[in-house]
Amino acid sequence: MKKTDVIVVGAGPAGLMLAGELRLGGADVAVYDRLPAPAGESRALGFNRRAAESLGQRGLLERLGEFRWGPMGHFGGVRFDLGMLDEDHSGVLGLSQARTEQALGGWLADLGVPVLRGREVTALRPTPEGVVVSYTGPDGPGEESAGYVAGCDGAGSTVRALAGIPTRDWEPTRGMYTAEISGVTPRPRPIGERLPGGRMVVCTPLGAGRCRVVVHDPGLPARPEPGALTFSQVADAWRRLTGESIDDADCQWLWACGNSAALASEYRRGRVFLVGDAAHEIPPLAAWGLSAGLQDAVNLGWKLAAAVRGWAPEGLLDTYHAERHPVGEQLIRNARAASKLYLGDEAMDPVREVVGELLAHRDAAEQAAGVVSGLGVRYDLAKGEHPLLGRRMPPEHTLALPDGTRARVAELLRTGRGLLLTTDDTAAHTARHHTDRVDIVTATAAGTAATTPDTVLVRPDGYVAWTAPGTTDDLGQALERWFGAATPQYADR
Repeated sequence: MKKTDVIVVGAGPAGLMLAGELRLGGADVAVYDRLPAPAGESRALGFNRRAAESLGQRGLLERLGEFRWGPMGHFGGVRFDLGMLDEDHSGVLGLSQARTEQALGGWLADLGVPVLRGREVTALRPTPEGVVVSYTGPDGPGEESAGYVAGCDGAGSTVRALAGIPTRDWEPTRGMYTAEISGVTPRPRPIGERLPGGRMVVCTPLGAGRCRVVVHDPGLPARPEPGALTFSQVADAWRRLTGESIDDADCQWLWACGNSAALASEYRRGRVFLVGDAAHEIPPLAAWGLSAGLQDAVNLGWKLAAAVRGWAPEGLLDTYHAERHPVGEQLIRNARAASKLYLGDEAMDPVREVVGELLAHRDAAEQAAGVVSGLGVRYDLAKGEHPLLGRRMPPEHTLALPDGTRARVAELLRTGRGLLLTTDDTAAHTARHHTDRVDIVTATAAGTAATTPDTVLVRPDGYVAWTAPGTTDDLGQALERWFGAATPQYADR
């Protein structure tokens, strides 16, 4: 029976990103997807700032072709001014999910990762060494052995069900229709036009004569029958709410869904992991789910690769649930709150006014921007007081290297390895036994970087695990916690 280090189930953005991260870390990985070809649907149009930074630190933004940055300066439709904040919280707007998947698929092809389509998982059988995955494929049923399995197979995750992982569920209360069309030009309503009775319509131009239309109406089915929606139903609902006709449009694809939400109780059970919508289903809102799924993948990938390679310290795999499950809880809470503001009827107007007044203040706007952009995520990685500790290392932070050149942190993270940035020869000496896993860069900050400490240990996902000054534990302890036991033979590399 064939043996693979990791089988990733699901070839959406989260699954493709995870597979690439695993391969960068040295794992043998294969991606299964039940569909015979990519669906071509683009339910998310872009992603937030933190997801974009994670793609950028692997050199993937260039693969996306032309796209636009834009301010995501609203929470549930209540606008606020991003210009008052020090950091840029803008996200990627108007980029189809299909293009994102295409770019990630090209990356995997370059890395030599197979994406096996038409392969549907039917059973998981734990063994002492891993998991046996049963599937049906174009050539009939088969089995493959894996060290680990990652379920990236969406809200109705087969992997989650087969692993027996329960969810906390929030029942749907309303439905929505979405269609991507061409040939007609409805009036643009990119963040939505609120209508009486808790109704809303959205029209997002996509270029080349195409647009995305969305109908929110409390009267639509909260549990729509899969595949039953017709374009005439969408066009009728659009005309009823707007007075505009889109009847003659060409429809590329349709989607009906409700606003249900679910959170897996465990992101890890033994050798099975859940990533993206399989771990946290949220109502469709500003690509929050896709953005969080990419971040799940970047968090898990290097840790799982470390386990495969044999250097993962004890407990490293458990930090995936410890770090990302609270983010999933917050994501669902925030999405449900934003949806109430966004789609609530006139009774919510006083709440919108109060929230708008609060968001006019810098501290409140910074909190809301951190939620929307993903820059507000902070992990509990070490004891200390430095403001960078547990947060992502600013990827555009520029360093002056000893040879006179300059490099951005994002460029130094391309390899998917850990990174020690230091002005201190003592720190470099301490880390010399980890150079098979950690790149040591002796450099000074270029430009204005008043908050940058003398030494920073950055995990492969871009988060700061240790600083000097500012962290209680010493560097040796931090290296062993995140990168395992020292390897003396690498001291002179």
